[in-house]
Amino acid sequence: MALGILNNISAVYAENNLNQTQADLQTTLQQLSSGSRINSGADDAAGLSLADGLGAASAALNQSSMNANEGVDFLQVADGALSQVTNMLNRAVTLATEASNGVLNTSQESAADAEYQNILTEIGDIDTNTEYNGINVFSTAANIFTSDGTLNQTNSATALGSVVTTAGLTGTSLTTAAKATTALGDITTAIGAIASERGTAGAQINTLQDVSSVMSTESTNTLSAQNDVTATDYGTASSNLSKYEILMQTGISALAQANSTQQLVTKLLQ
Repeated sequence: MALGILNNISAVYAENNLNQTQADLQTTLQQLSSGSRINSGADDAAGLSLADGLGAASAALNQSSMNANEGVDFLQVADGALSQVTNMLNRAVTLATEASNGVLNTSQESAADAEYQNILTEIGDIDTNTEYNGINVFSTAANIFTSDGTLNQTNSATALGSVVTTAGLTGTSLTTAAKATTALGDITTAIGAIASERGTAGAQINTLQDVSSVMSTESTNTLSAQNDVTATDYGTASSNLSKYEILMQTGISALAQANSTQQLVTKLLQ
């Protein structure tokens, strides 16, 4: 190769390689410091798109699990209230059974009826005032949305409200043995209806708890997949760091050597 000074091709090659090594070293340092293999779209455009999609899916699954748990809480509030209603109706059964006996006098029947009416009023209050997050659990449907679809609680809320209303606005009394017998039949029917609806609510609670568990598991697996795509492999990155640091040193030396080579031309002119 002839000696010349117009273009130092060796220096250009050395500089280009040094610039590339410096860029690779900066990328490796970013990966080591951030813990992420992908810090910009330039690092891995396809991987970034996949990771962002997985992140969004994980967020949706986490919120779906929370939604399902909130649905469980909603139904448990309703179930707890119905449990109290059942307890009160059991007392009403005792009063109605006692009043159905034809040997009570008027004063005793009135006393039994007074307690009975108080029970009906309390049940009506439960129907009106039982709330979850400001929502009446017996008149408002809780439509629980999860990423696998909507678990609609409309039928349960409506049925529960209907049963509670029926149990508390019956219009019956215990002022006579005949009326007490009629009330006893209504109360027994209400107890059975509440038991049935509590069973339905319990099944829905179990379903929502299962959904929450599934969503949590899916979220964990999705997050793991995202981690596989984005996480820095510290073994590889550390190895690359050593390699690029050595290449930086040798590249600087090579560039200095390429620049000094042209100085040999001046010796020909001496």
